[in-house]
Amino acid sequence: MVSRTTGRHVVLPVLKARWLSQTFVHWPYEPRFVQALLPPGLTVDTYDGAAWVGFTPFVMAALRPGVLPSAPLSFAETNLRTYVRRRDGLDGVWFLSVEVSARAMMAAWLIGAPCHLGVLQVRHEDGAVRYAGVRSGGFPSYRLTVRPGGPFTPDARDLWLTSRWHAFTRIGPVLWRTTVDHEPWTLCRAEVVDLRQTLTTAAGLPPPSGPAVVHFSPQVRTVRFALPRPARSG
Repeated sequence: MVSRTTGRHVVLPVLKARWLSQTFVHWPYEPRFVQALLPPGLTVDTYDGAAWVGFTPFVMAALRPGVLPSAPLSFAETNLRTYVRRRDGLDGVWFLSVEVSARAMMAAWLIGAPCHLGVLQVRHEDGAVRYAGVRSGGFPSYRLTVRPGGPFTPDARDLWLTSRWHAFTRIGPVLWRTTVDHEPWTLCRAEVVDLRQTLTTAAGLPPPSGPAVVHFSPQVRTVRFALPRPARSG
């Protein structure tokens, strides 16, 4: 079951960070379109019969090793993600693409994370948050402007879309699992002022056709990443 809080705390994190100014834009898709993009061992997770694809720009702030002292790294990141289950029922996130503005993050390719270097921006202006990004080479790209509202009590669908505690990646024949631990999201309502993106097309999906579900979260203060490990097939 998807829950608002993690059932397994990361005691010895390999990395720590904060997440700032995160917007969630979610679109419903026919499950067959998303399943076609998944590796063996993962099944698309659905809510009310639909698969959901999330476009989530944010600032990865104060990223640093979990134990050893190091200068923190902050940068803009944008994920295109969907939700999956392993054969044993464990749910998590599957990244269709990860746009980053920090070259050091390209090391995540070692466990199969689909990271792409680009020029990304996050700006706060006149009560709105403006995101923009373009991958090296000029495609794909996106522009998003949202106007955050006040916090609210999330319902079952809101929790399902935002509360995941594992991320799956794949390198060669091996499926990897990374467990993430953080306090519950403070979710706010948000209005999309402008949105143009080609990330879904680049990932192999048709253009979104259903109405978007939008959330905003100002910050998650303490994020702990466990050491990635090969995931059992179940």
